[in-house]
Amino acid sequence: EVQLVESGGGLVQAGESLRLSCAASGFTFVDYAIGWFRQAPGKEREGVSCISSSDGSTTYADSVKGRFTISSDNAKNTMYLQMNSLKPEDTAVYYCAARLFVNSCEPDEYHYWGQGTQVTVSS
Repeated sequence: EVQLVESGGGLVQAGESLRLSCAASGFTFVDYAIGWFRQAPGKEREGVSCISSSDGSTTYADSVKGRFTISSDNAKNTMYLQMNSLKPEDTAVYYCAARLFVNSCEPDEYHYWGQGTQVTVSS
């Protein structure tokens, strides 16, 4: 059974860092697009950062570029999102997701989702 479990969220002050982890089971990352998404209250879910299934290229939302870094450890079947210089506007529920053979960072194109982890950044 495919399962994704996020961890690492919490409450931090602006300027601090967090690293989110997503442990996957039931599949491996080979041929899968993987990514991190977030949803703030009253807003649509958006792609934060994704790794393409075709060539492994990474994409970042403009709002996080230069501050966040996506990575994966295939041996551990785990993906990460390193978040530095956090801002209050980064506050959201963060989700990891995956889908076989996609190259976008659009949430509607992803099939498998974790339960989400709350990130709250205070000023």
